[in-house]
Amino acid sequence: MNLLFLLFIFSLTIYGVFEGEDIGELINTITKANGFYLTIGVLCVIFFIWCESIIIYYMMGTLQVKNKKRTCFMYSCIGFFFSCITPSASGGQPAQIYYMRKNKIPISISTLVLMVITLTYKSVLVFIGLFLVLFQHRFVVKYLTGILPVFSLGVGLNVICCIVMLLLIFYPALTENLILTCFKALVKLHLVKETSKIKKRILHSMEQYSVTTDYLKQNKKVLFHVIIITFIQRISLFFVTYFVYKAFGLAGTSWYDIVMLQAAISVAVDMLPLPGGMGISEKLFLTIFIPVFGTDLLLPGMVLSRGIAYYVQLLLSAGGTVLAHFYIGKKSE
Repeated sequence: MNLLFLLFIFSLTIYGVFEGEDIGELINTITKANGFYLTIGVLCVIFFIWCESIIIYYMMGTLQVKNKKRTCFMYSCIGFFFSCITPSASGGQPAQIYYMRKNKIPISISTLVLMVITLTYKSVLVFIGLFLVLFQHRFVVKYLTGILPVFSLGVGLNVICCIVMLLLIFYPALTENLILTCFKALVKLHLVKETSKIKKRILHSMEQYSVTTDYLKQNKKVLFHVIIITFIQRISLFFVTYFVYKAFGLAGTSWYDIVMLQAAISVAVDMLPLPGGMGISEKLFLTIFIPVFGTDLLLPGMVLSRGIAYYVQLLLSAGGTVLAHFYIGKKSE
């Protein structure tokens, strides 16, 4: 069902973007782009994926869980691949937890680590969104007037999401009650059987979870380091559009404006129930980047920017996921 939904959204996106366009002329324009800058854009995507693997490696290390860096890179690929193909990027963390469990990493630890990563990932977007709204009024008026409703919705949803995750991370009792409530609901729906063994495993996991959250509370510098790396990570992906802009030999718009425009799109679509923000991301790009690329290079700019930042990321992370499937857990078995 998810695959069918993904193909459906992809088909609508292709139709909406390319309807009535001269594909031959589009391809001709794209082939004239400077390959050097496009290569830098691809390297930004690789760096983006690599940054999360460094965060996973760092946080697992502080929690005395040993991992190889290449294995953490596979975890990162798994997360981005499933996030790219599921609505609201909801499939990434469960898939990562599954593969981490195959490597004997306790679910309580992997869940908390990935929740912290998700929190910081979204916190950077919230910071950028609020910064634009509160301190960049001229920028908002100049570029974002046409997408303000969607942008405001994105900021609001990310703020709510961050608040919920903060509560789950720093109030383990709340998390325990939530999990036990879900367990009871599954029992009532006859999806699982209520056994003392399952309940004991849940409570044991929550004890580990509580110990881990206590450790993070006492070592706030770990969170600070993760936030710094995450900020660099997110900005690196937004720079893809800037390098596409340079690839066409354009000038006149600062790197800051281009990066913040791409960040605004991410803020707007991050929580929407569409795989990788597909469809809406393209629409927003074609709306707010007109002053940057102009009418002639707007569509080619969008195709290259979106193609590198999303579709290249999808292909690279898919390759990493395939490797992970055949590598992770096999050695121990």
